[in-house]
Amino acid sequence: MMLHKHDVLIIGAGLAGLRVAIELAETYDTAILSKVHPLRSHSVAAQGGINASLGEDDSWEQHAFDTVKGSDYLADQDVVEILAKEAPRAVIENERWGTAFSRTDDGRIAQRPFGGAGYPRTCYAADRTGHNLLHTTFEQALRVGVKFYNEWFATSLVRDGNHVCGLTALEIASGDVYGFVGKAVVIATGGFGRVYSHSTNAVINTGDGCALALRVGAPLKDMEFVQFHPTTLFGSSILISEAARGEGGYLINARGERFMSKYAPKNMELAPRDIVARAIRTEIDEGRGSEDQYVHLDLRHLGKEKILERLPGIREISIDFAGVDPIHEPVPITPAQHYSMGGVHCDKHGMTPISGLYAVGEAACMSVHGANRLGGNSLLETLVFGRIVGQQIAENLRNAAEPSSERVDDEAFRIRQKLQELLLKERGESPSEIREVLGETMDRLVGIFRKESDLKAALSMIHHLKERFPNVSVGHVDRRFNYSLIRVLELENMLDLAEVITMGALKRRESRGAHWRLDYPERDDQKFLKHSLFTRIEDYVKTELIDVNLGMFEVKERTY
Repeated sequence: MMLHKHDVLIIGAGLAGLRVAIELAETYDTAILSKVHPLRSHSVAAQGGINASLGEDDSWEQHAFDTVKGSDYLADQDVVEILAKEAPRAVIENERWGTAFSRTDDGRIAQRPFGGAGYPRTCYAADRTGHNLLHTTFEQALRVGVKFYNEWFATSLVRDGNHVCGLTALEIASGDVYGFVGKAVVIATGGFGRVYSHSTNAVINTGDGCALALRVGAPLKDMEFVQFHPTTLFGSSILISEAARGEGGYLINARGERFMSKYAPKNMELAPRDIVARAIRTEIDEGRGSEDQYVHLDLRHLGKEKILERLPGIREISIDFAGVDPIHEPVPITPAQHYSMGGVHCDKHGMTPISGLYAVGEAACMSVHGANRLGGNSLLETLVFGRIVGQQIAENLRNAAEPSSERVDDEAFRIRQKLQELLLKERGESPSEIREVLGETMDRLVGIFRKESDLKAALSMIHHLKERFPNVSVGHVDRRFNYSLIRVLELENMLDLAEVITMGALKRRESRGAHWRLDYPERDDQKFLKHSLFTRIEDYVKTELIDVNLGMFEVKERTY
């Protein structure tokens, strides 16, 4: 029997997964499986910063209000309250662990303004905040003795009745499939940006955890809400942090106009991301973009010193990938997919409807971001809720039953057979071709602006690609380090998620936050002040609407 046993199994070694593990490892046998080395997790790519109301004039209530308004009132307000209250603690904890935050002249943690925020509350480490936080958090995980399975790919979750008892995973180096038995399983696999072809996300962001949850019968929530970052480098979709606008950068169209005055006269470039992304897309679509393809981000007026001190990474990226030095010339930018507000449906403690299964970070939807996330809240969510989910698991493990090893062993056998069949197929469809068509379809038809005819066309194309998928061939049989096989398994996950995203977008006949329907341009609180839920029952995905937790702030029109 090829079985590993631990109390807690965490899939994903980004900030969220690490923070859960740190909370548990001193008391329980805790293991993390990650398909890349932890320091290559996508948290490392977060540039701009992490929000916390540290300023004298600021307050957690104000942070909570900005988050709820930014979410277009779809965030669960009880969850937002926890996020905002716990934010200063999370930042200070990480600072004590060794994160080198940028400082003000009098030695305090420096904070910059970010979109949709009433105060400068985004703490930062130059423009490499995620990089710094991930390194310090990983050090702490090593200190408390977390067991790591690096370069393992999770292939399925195992369910026994209404309880998850473990998972199966492929060891990439050997090509062997093992069963993992655990009393609790945590999905912390990050977002699914690679479902789109233009995305700021790393190639690893294929939504594996969400797809595994869907297959084992756990619901996904609010999947139609996909954030498009307003400023990514034209041509490569590399992220150009919101920090560039937080430090005072301008957005300029081909006529040299600062066009945000038309769309958000009060907040200008620092309106929430969905508003800025739509504004840029509109300028380009209406012929005011440069070469009809991009607009410019102008940082020249900030001066050389400020750019070198606060945006060194952005400058490096612009020079290396666009041949443009922002000290001397404006940077060509265009919106691209960036973040998933939706994810595995769970409560504020990370608990899903299946006992023993938890979700946290971008892979989860506790709905702290609603229909649109504010910049600086995603790093915060991983640390605040990583700790809370860890505490909840510790509590629940006290009386957890022994999980079934047999179920896990049987499932591992099934997965071995499935992979063997894939490897032995000599000829067939090209997975990369299906992936390319999928990404292009999502970009074109399920993008920033959506309408019924496009969404229906996208759905039928996705169904067509899903019909082609069983015929794919991996191309080579060696099981060791077979990344072609990994790409095929990721593709299967992405097809399942693309279907749910598009179904959600089709059913939501309103415009709210990042979901903008040209044929339903108004927000409809009567029908759609609701979360959408997607549950797979055999081959059918059931969709339903559930209530949003309101409370502190009344629902109003959203203007900036």
